[in-house]
Amino acid sequence: MKTLAVIPARLGASRLPRKPLRLLAGLPLVVRVWQRVQSLNVADRCVIATDSDEVAAAVRPHGAEAVLTSPAHPSGTDRVAEVASRREFREFDAILNVQGDEPFVSVAAVRGAVGQVTSGTFSLGTAAARAPEEILDEPSVVKVVAADDGRAMYFSRAAIPFLRDAAEAHLRSTRVWQHIGVYAYARDALARWVSLPPHPLEQIERLEQLRPLAAGLAMGVAFVDERPIVGVDTLDDLTRANADWKDLNGRS
Repeated sequence: MKTLAVIPARLGASRLPRKPLRLLAGLPLVVRVWQRVQSLNVADRCVIATDSDEVAAAVRPHGAEAVLTSPAHPSGTDRVAEVASRREFREFDAILNVQGDEPFVSVAAVRGAVGQVTSGTFSLGTAAARAPEEILDEPSVVKVVAADDGRAMYFSRAAIPFLRDAAEAHLRSTRVWQHIGVYAYARDALARWVSLPPHPLEQIERLEQLRPLAAGLAMGVAFVDERPIVGVDTLDDLTRANADWKDLNGRS
């Protein structure tokens, strides 16, 4: 299966305005994400999908391919689906969605998510990492529980699995998984996802991945043995990301 990687990059983020163009180690953040995805060698082609001519103009001098998309999309998934539906990208069977604020996304998470689809096991794929139980009390951290075959059963900002009896604490300690927000889709599954209306569970939790689950689409979860690095949502996150970049690439 040929794989297309799409990095959605919306200029009008509310928490960190002009986020794709904020500098990480001297280059626009979205360029750093594109470089990261390129370096992982998991896709046959990688494009940045944006609603902004300014973003497109900023990334192209660095070698990135930019695709202009509608500014009306409510989510990154809708933006990715528009790109996948275009004639020039119809040769790709699997679509990978890496958010434009994840410059440290891991090779294990990306390959794991894509593998759920390219293996033919599931029509949708994502990833999760084992996490300390402290994240159960953090609504900003999305948790996932899965069936024995790796199929996602539910995603939530709440504490799942919930510990009803302290005597079973040893069981929960191995079942706390933090969702990593990378997605892979078979072409037909992506088209169906975005054709569905928003689901009440999605609206309650503000988690769009609950929409295909509620409709019966199977999403496989690749479990990776690492703690994910938080993406860039705020100015503090960007400061941290610049420090992390120096640590990972050697301080000058």
